[in-house]
Amino acid sequence: MTDAPGTGPAGALAVADPGRAGSEIFRAEGVVKTFGGIRAVDGASMGVREGSITALIGPNGAGKTTFFNVITGFYAADAGTATFRGTPVLGRPPYAIARLGMVRTFQITKALARMPVIDNMMLAAPDQPGERLLNAVFRPGLTKRREREVREQAMELLEVFNLAQLADRYAGTLSGGQRKLLELARALMTRPRFLLLDEPMAGINPTLGKRLLDHMQRLRREEGATFLFVEHDMEVVMNHSDRVVVMAEGRVIAEGAPAEVRSDKRVIDAYLGGSAEPSRSNGDEGR
Repeated sequence: MTDAPGTGPAGALAVADPGRAGSEIFRAEGVVKTFGGIRAVDGASMGVREGSITALIGPNGAGKTTFFNVITGFYAADAGTATFRGTPVLGRPPYAIARLGMVRTFQITKALARMPVIDNMMLAAPDQPGERLLNAVFRPGLTKRREREVREQAMELLEVFNLAQLADRYAGTLSGGQRKLLELARALMTRPRFLLLDEPMAGINPTLGKRLLDHMQRLRREEGATFLFVEHDMEVVMNHSDRVVVMAEGRVIAEGAPAEVRSDKRVIDAYLGGSAEPSRSNGDEGR
């Protein structure tokens, strides 16, 4: 964690506009995930408004990444509900959730190391007729046209994140920060409506981090995209989100506008070692 709550730059102007957010696009209620006798997520409930940029924060071990893994289908929930645009998502496989338009990135990147960067990007694009043998044989013009469109889209995104010059390099040769940017760019190839980012700023230099944040704002402004991101850098959280949700010991303990959350005693206690709730063990290691 970079700063304790409330220690961002004084007087900094928040880029996000909470007035733009609409009705809820996502809602989780009473989500529980246990590992043996450990309740990593202990009845977490939260909502995310469409068109918003919402930060999910909390001390290490709060359950943030486990919560992400549950709602995106990588872990099975033990209890609770979660809906995206009114459609239940708990119990669905990750690919089915992604096809609904709810896409996530990972704290530890999942780039296809033995494939070039450009191929990592193009694989993520939806609606590719060349994936069907009959189209490749009998409709080659359509297949090639769509492939050109996908390549152009991929190169545009790589340019945004300063990766265009690395398009033909194997993804496994990129630095940790570059792989983080590649994963975000690849997620954007799916044109998601709701993008969940797990520590997107970790390992990225400040210049590229600013480009990432600017692109998030542009996607929200121009395409109505919605973001929920886990982050430990309080300067980023306080100045680039319009709502903050705080987890501790597997539960949501506070939520609201950044200015409200930064002065909430429960949040300060959770970060600085106080007791916001009766103590419980938590298995979300390092999250």
